[in-house]
This record gives sequence, C-alpha cells and structure tokens, in this order.
Amino acid sequence: MPKIKTRRAAAKRFTVTGSGEFKRNKAFKSHILEKKSPKRKRNLRKASLITAADYGRVKRMMPYA
Repeated sequence: MPKIKTRRAAAKRFTVTGSGEFKRNKAFKSHILEKKSPKRKRNLRKASLITAADYGRVKRMMPYA
C-alpha cells in the first residue's frame, strides 16, 4: 500500500495535542475589527479544540497526526 498524503491545508490549520485532540484557531479575527468589542477580539485570540463532529473529518485529512 502506498503512503496516504496529508492535506496540506489541514496541516497548516490544525495542530495535534498530546492526547490526540486537534487544536484550531478561531475565525473572524482578520478584518472589520473596529466594530468588534475588545473583549470579543481578546477571546478570538485563544485557541480551541475542534468539535467531536469534525474529529473524523480532520483525522482523515491528517492520517499521520
């Protein structure tokens, strides 16, 4: 069997934690920031984990992660 290729777009967006979960950055932080409150922008800085519903999809895109 040949090796499975990793989806490079996914590899750039997700990192694997020690327990095997996937960490992601939050969206809506790149532009139109004037109308967003400082609290909202501050919370967008924090990384979060992907949901259980998306785990299988991301795992398939990154087979060796």
